[in-house]
Amino acid sequence: MPKGSRYKAVCYSSAALLLATAAAVAPATAQFPPASEDQPAAAKGKKGAAAASASLNGNWSGELTQVGSQTPYKFELAINAKGVETKYPDLDCTGKLTRVGSSKSYTFYVENITKGQVDKGGRCPDGTVTLARQGNDLALGWFGSVQGTTVVAYGTLKKR
Repeated sequence: MPKGSRYKAVCYSSAALLLATAAAVAPATAQFPPASEDQPAAAKGKKGAAAASASLNGNWSGELTQVGSQTPYKFELAINAKGVETKYPDLDCTGKLTRVGSSKSYTFYVENITKGQVDKGGRCPDGTVTLARQGNDLALGWFGSVQGTTVVAYGTLKKR
């Protein structure tokens, strides 16, 4: 298969997965409406801003499934006043997240791998992370590109 066709197939497959995931999450979002601390800060005053960011604070863990792979891998997330750190124990990688935005239900980050970078012989590329609180769980979507190939992973984390 020509390289351009493979790339288009990966992109179309990834887009289809993202749409399917969004369709699957929509009913879950209806089941788990945002907690009061997840409401926009403008609706609650200045104290609401601290509460909104605190709603994701803590140590989270679970497994991520990479599209096209049969084997999920362990993932850990630590959110605190010092920042947000990621850990991939099975891949021997760690990273730092930088918050780039949020909406009513989602928080968006850019991930920079600090240990195990793919461009230095490791197994982990930089990417983007989207988080959504679902009751006591945290839904996570990851998107990135490795050597021109689109990579998508997703999972549900539990608070430790």
